[in-house]
Amino acid sequence: MRKALIAGFGAAFAALAMAAGGAAQAQEVTLKIHHFLPPPSTAQAKFIQPWADRVTKASGGKLKFQIFPSMQLGGAPPGLFDQARDGVADIVWTLPSYTAGRFPLVEVFELPFVTGTASATAPAVQEFADKHLKDEFKEVKPLVFHSHAPGLFHVKSKPIIYFSDLQGLKIRAPTRSINDALKALGANPVGMPVPQVPQALTTGVIDGAVIPFEVANVLKVHELVKYHSIVPNFYASVFIFAMNKAKYDGLPADLKKAIDDNSGLGLAKELGKVWDDAEKPGLEAAQKRGNSFNTMSGAELEKAKAATQPVIDNWIKTANGKGADGKKLLDEARALIAKYGKAS
Repeated sequence: MRKALIAGFGAAFAALAMAAGGAAQAQEVTLKIHHFLPPPSTAQAKFIQPWADRVTKASGGKLKFQIFPSMQLGGAPPGLFDQARDGVADIVWTLPSYTAGRFPLVEVFELPFVTGTASATAPAVQEFADKHLKDEFKEVKPLVFHSHAPGLFHVKSKPIIYFSDLQGLKIRAPTRSINDALKALGANPVGMPVPQVPQALTTGVIDGAVIPFEVANVLKVHELVKYHSIVPNFYASVFIFAMNKAKYDGLPADLKKAIDDNSGLGLAKELGKVWDDAEKPGLEAAQKRGNSFNTMSGAELEKAKAATQPVIDNWIKTANGKGADGKKLLDEARALIAKYGKAS
């Protein structure tokens, strides 16, 4: 009888141990992160990988991440948001503007001549999103919004010094608003995700592109063009780092906290500085190659701003049509950029 009891207790303890081990194992979660740029990009090297490492540490090793760059999970960049929504990926880094017109209110930060430095614009977008964009992005769990540094013109054939220099040039357009702005400036905009830019430049599909130096460096655009023309604060694009809602909601409280503590406004401020700092290597690479640089200024810059004002007016009208106060939202976006610009 004693042997039987001991054997019984042993089996019970073994079962409890296995159950406890299974419960502990159940708390370990691996999340898939998907994005469209290569591993050396600022997005992965300076943001996504360090963020994943930090969250893993904050979770006590219970949260782990697998990063899939360059669309390795399949699909095209415009489909990334829906991959997060549908659970194809657990987290994505993408641009809302890759699906033109779907997220109209966030486009206020992508209007011509609205942006500032990334250090000013990134936290401005995040604060604005916390107040105004919850419904627009309700299909996912937004972790952070941010922007890149102001984009500039990278052109094969000539510098953009005068308003008229853009006439007839085929220029890659990053967003719907800048597509319209380029039209207003006399260029022929060509929309495409940024990874397609090098091939389009090589084959003559485009004569140039408007992108920041940060991504131009990763894609070696400075090796395909000769001229880099700054039109001050012409545009920036907004990025979202978003998680599948069901996956987030299904996490235990401690793992949610590990993510939440490393998301939101504090992260947006960090990313603003990261993207501003990332401009320097791209600039230096273009200088080392002997490319030419110039800045549009004075009366020509004012002409460009006046020509693109209808793009802003149309956005206000669209926002009003959706029940928002477009002028008020634009003023608030500009005020937030100014606020964080002073802080930085």
